Amino acid sequence: MKNRKGFTLIELIIVIAIIAVLAAAIFVAIDPARRLHESRNARRSSDVATILEAVKTYQSDNEGTHYLPVEGMTNGDYYVLGTCNSGAVCTGHHIDSAACIDLSNIGTNYLAKAPKDPSTGTDAQTAYYIMKDANGAVTVGACATEGIGAGGQGTAPEIEVAR
Repeated sequence: MKNRKGFTLIELIIVIAIIAVLAAAIFVAIDPARRLHESRNARRSSDVATILEAVKTYQSDNEGTHYLPVEGMTNGDYYVLGTCNSGAVCTGHHIDSAACIDLSNIGTNYLAKAPKDPSTGTDAQTAYYIMKDANGAVTVGACATEGIGAGGQGTAPEIEVAR
């Protein structure tokens, strides 16, 4: 009888089972759902900073005068950014006006395209808000941030920048 060299079926099944257990453990450790929530929150943070930078740069370039829709806002009132004329909603935040503030025509030198929330944003309602106080300081924030738990649950970070 000749000696056959190779692996038995049992040995192959055991190796495949070990690899499957290790792959499952790595998949759970990586937690792709959590990474998706974190990446969308990072995008929101970047968008908020971009919007604020555009508004403040416009103000700086125009000798302290805000962009007309921002100038027309009631001081201390919160508005949703977007093209809607009514029905503005910002989940989890108090909005003082049902009309949106449209930044889409601020100019490509300031804002190439108005950012939208990566999950719920539309052109009509971007899911970002803006507020101007009596001193001219502007606050921009994200309406719908996500927690890092399963399904976006858990404590969601507050994404808001003021200058």
